[in-house]
Amino acid sequence: MNIIFKKEGLYILLLLTIILSAPVFGQKKKSRKEKKKTEQEQSQPESGLSLTDFKPTKINSVVKLPGLKFPNINRVKYFRDGGMLAQISRLERNKQWDEYRTVLYKYVTSFGIENFLQKEDMDLMWRLANVSEYLGDRALAKETYRLVLRHYRGDVTKAIQHYEELALFDKPLYANIEDYYRLVEKRALIDTLTPPEDVLIDMGPEVNSQFSDYGMTLGGENESELLFTSNRSGRDTSAFNQQFNPKHANEDIYISHKTDFDMWGIAEPFEEINTNYNEGSPYLSKDGNTLYFIRCMTPDGYGDCDIYYSKKQEDGTWGEAVNIGNKINSYAWDSHPSLSITEDTLYFASDRKGGFGNSDIYFSVKDSNGHWGKARNIGPFINSRGSEISPHPHAKYPVLYFSSSIGVVSFGGFDIYKSFIIDGEFSEPKNVGPLVNGPGDEYYFAIDAAAKQLYYAKSPVKGSPNLDLQSFPLPMEAKPNNTVRFSGRVVEPTTGEVFKGVVTIIDLSDRVEVAPKKIRDDGSFDFELVNEKKYLLVIEGDNFFQIEEIFFVEGDKHVQIPAISVNSSLSFASIDFDPGSATLKPEMENNLHLVIEFLVKHINYRLVVTGHTDSDGKSEDNLKLSKARAESIKEFIINYGELDDNRVIADGKGDNDPIVVHPETEEEKRLNRRVEFKIFLDEYRISVPVND
Repeated sequence: MNIIFKKEGLYILLLLTIILSAPVFGQKKKSRKEKKKTEQEQSQPESGLSLTDFKPTKINSVVKLPGLKFPNINRVKYFRDGGMLAQISRLERNKQWDEYRTVLYKYVTSFGIENFLQKEDMDLMWRLANVSEYLGDRALAKETYRLVLRHYRGDVTKAIQHYEELALFDKPLYANIEDYYRLVEKRALIDTLTPPEDVLIDMGPEVNSQFSDYGMTLGGENESELLFTSNRSGRDTSAFNQQFNPKHANEDIYISHKTDFDMWGIAEPFEEINTNYNEGSPYLSKDGNTLYFIRCMTPDGYGDCDIYYSKKQEDGTWGEAVNIGNKINSYAWDSHPSLSITEDTLYFASDRKGGFGNSDIYFSVKDSNGHWGKARNIGPFINSRGSEISPHPHAKYPVLYFSSSIGVVSFGGFDIYKSFIIDGEFSEPKNVGPLVNGPGDEYYFAIDAAAKQLYYAKSPVKGSPNLDLQSFPLPMEAKPNNTVRFSGRVVEPTTGEVFKGVVTIIDLSDRVEVAPKKIRDDGSFDFELVNEKKYLLVIEGDNFFQIEEIFFVEGDKHVQIPAISVNSSLSFASIDFDPGSATLKPEMENNLHLVIEFLVKHINYRLVVTGHTDSDGKSEDNLKLSKARAESIKEFIINYGELDDNRVIADGKGDNDPIVVHPETEEEKRLNRRVEFKIFLDEYRISVPVND
């Protein structure tokens, strides 16, 4: 069902202030006021509540501890053990840091949900992160700092500082997306590269309306059915919605079928399910025979909005809608149902009491008799002190997607994240990147089984209350199977100089977009890619020549990338004129394009091309030949780079400036036959000799 979100404050860096969310339909007036107050208390930093650095004075041997797990989350509401707390205090006084950390770890990993809401307990988690950092356990320190960032209800500035230091060389540094599109467009013009698919497609008037359309799911054979929520019917429903929520007083489920031309047909109301109450957030089982959805403020409901299901009958009609029961539904808002790969786990969002934040993601497991078990909170790695909604397990890969207002990496309001499910545990959520997420809110989404398309609701104009359904090619960062790590380091091979720049990867196999990243301060970069595919690597910077390399991914790969500074000398063996000739050969062009790329990108630079020959033949003939060769190169650079003629100067020295004064071998003569490039800007010159 649709949710109206209220934003307060400014989203700075990571999590200094929180984007608020509040589901408003199907709730009593009194509970809405109470809920608003509760959300403000939970989400905004409390005045005077801050973290204090804790530094051990003596460091003992490092005892590695396993990653954090919280087995008590759905067992106890609040954990407290006075004996363990006394032991922690004693070990701290005695500076027994290894034992201190071990006991502190056991205490923190025994937390229930309410511990995450209490300052004293989050201070213990902060201390665990601190002592792990100072004892050298960087992995546990980073993991714990991330939890502090997600759950601490005070000023998290110190936690940000500590985490940023530890994650300096492994966090993603996304570059300007507009630069990426500029590069792709330029490549498409100069060679045969087919650019990635990057078109956001409105699903058209057959599906969308002048009212809000959102909350979709794909179903049927080959995912040929699109079910979604819309308030286009104009039908009055409950008295509550008419009074308190008129914009969404007529939410119904609609269905569109894919035509023979791979287009979506005209959407029609799902009459067998729709009633005078609000229906929405449909989810269809893989076989197309069970529909899960939401119905609000009904006589047989348990709270504001409940999850229902309906089964398809033998004659193709849909049976009576059945409330899924109070093991899942609550007195509060319960919505956004979805099923795991095996369809024995139901995920949903709820704003019931007892969670980590405003709304949390919960799950229920079906037993051997086909009965759904009691709903359980998915835990602190997915949920936060903010709001988590729209859980979407992928149909083929063990990955859970969801939307969250809190994230260590965030691009705006609600962003879409993904978490890999490994041995029943959820990995640290990863933001799916700037090609999907933006400064607004991204939620109400679905991803097809082939992991090629993302469907989601988006406002046609920023700030517009109207939502339309859109589709977008799923970029690399959002893929459920981008599990191969491709990493590298860009350095000057002789001096070890590290360069600043941008790394772009273009998928040559499937035309999947990959968001560009900045080179880190240590020269490193990394991407997560789909295995067994061919890619083009492009690295650009202001102080080195552009690097391009085609590579094939087979498992994790790390590469050292030698970068050639524009301030250093460079020889290209490919610049090799035939004797007595000034005609360029095709094999010379790739390296000349490096110079062209630099001049095109750096408009304040100019170039002097100087030709040199060996001492064979007459000096006057060598002088003419060297000038002719320089002119040939100038003409090529000017024409292909579409540069002004005055940006390139051609000159020739003949045999007057040899590298080897008395050459005796053919190799020594070849060193003297060269073309020298002098790139200059303002008061300094950059010499780049290129051997021919």
